[in-house]
Amino acid sequence: MTPLRDEDLTAAFDHAARGYDALVAANPGYHAHLRRSVRRLGLPGSGAGLRLLDLGCGTGASTAALHAVLPAARITAVDASAGMLRRAATKPWAGEVTFVRAPAERLTEAGVTGPFDAVFAAYLLRNVSDPDAVLTAVRDLLVPGGRLGVHEYTLSGRRVDRAVWTVVCRGLVQPAASALGDGGLYRHLWRSVVEFDTVDRFAARVRAAGFERVRALPLPGWQTGITHTFVARRAESGR
Repeated sequence: MTPLRDEDLTAAFDHAARGYDALVAANPGYHAHLRRSVRRLGLPGSGAGLRLLDLGCGTGASTAALHAVLPAARITAVDASAGMLRRAATKPWAGEVTFVRAPAERLTEAGVTGPFDAVFAAYLLRNVSDPDAVLTAVRDLLVPGGRLGVHEYTLSGRRVDRAVWTVVCRGLVQPAASALGDGGLYRHLWRSVVEFDTVDRFAARVRAAGFERVRALPLPGWQTGITHTFVARRAESGR
């Protein structure tokens, strides 16, 4: 199958929303890795006075990571899937958290406007039709010097990492998802990763979108060489 895109992918996430939290909870380190990626943004203190955009928030796992690390920040959490957002909105949120339904490509139309001090995007950019356009739009939403954090499946380029990813998906994730009626989405998950950028290519893509101080940092455990945190900044002088 070819990777799902746009309305087809949104519909698949709508359907999968009911079992999504249970599946990700079975992934060792999933939530801890998200918090680690947030900490890598290097934002000060508790986030007081900061405005953050959680782009592709899903059922709120990335939102929870932002809130855990930066509890005093104002968070705008955006996702294209109404089903995922309904799940996110049922969870208890302390502090200022706002959920908005919008595709990453059409934030302004949904009233999501900057400036933001940081944008965090977890497991999003390999799923959009035009990641370069989304990165450019994100850059323009940031204050000069604002931080970008991307937490994404980006293979190292080594054969062993692709092999591990394939074994995990086909041996564990896809059978569990198929039992819930969501096999198509998780077959997309496997293919979307193997067809997306390697870590070096994605770092170059971020630089080309006008970011500086771009760093790619590995995550521990079985995801080493499979999942990375990318941190970068919008140039102080803009572009």
